[in-house]
Amino acid sequence: MIRLLVGLGNPGPEYEATRHNAGFWWIDAAARKLGVAPVPQRSWFGLGAKANTAHGAVWLLEPMTYMNLSGKSVAALARFYKIAPEEILVVHDELDLMPGQMKLKFGGGPAGHNGLKDIHAQLGSPDYWRLRLGIGHPGVKAEVVDYVLRKPPAEQRELIEQCIARSLASLDELLRGEMDRAMMALHAKPVRPIPERAAAALVPGDEAAG
Repeated sequence: MIRLLVGLGNPGPEYEATRHNAGFWWIDAAARKLGVAPVPQRSWFGLGAKANTAHGAVWLLEPMTYMNLSGKSVAALARFYKIAPEEILVVHDELDLMPGQMKLKFGGGPAGHNGLKDIHAQLGSPDYWRLRLGIGHPGVKAEVVDYVLRKPPAEQRELIEQCIARSLASLDELLRGEMDRAMMALHAKPVRPIPERAAAALVPGDEAAG
């Protein structure tokens, strides 16, 4: 069962639409779905909200500590409410996946992500769930910092938003802890629409319609 949903990003309007804030976009969408609004929580160093669901209470959190200190916020809330690492889902941007792709995984290393590094350090454990939202890679390691702190083109933003919508369709499974079912849905490739000309050719009795 998941009791804490965390989205990673950086505070401030200058970062709001940048790739590194994909985790914040997810939490904002999840909050709308659950009918809550994250507000400043001084004790947790972030924006937080509590949602009462059919599966119990769940916290939503956006650390306002800047990415490198995300763990300070996550650990403060988790310790106060006695939330175990395995009851936490962290949503973050992922360079190793293309926009339009996402992966749900448990544990493992931070893979160079500074937000995850600090969460590992502050929780004292890597054993929490992560939802990795693909943002693509600039192709050159030296360009990564500038890349994640820039706004994605409109078509890439749309692909990321589609992933967010698809993942939130499995929110009940995530909150119940039915991770295998959630993985099947999240990792499935979206059905691509049939091109208009090809669709017109699929008339009754045609071999391709069998």
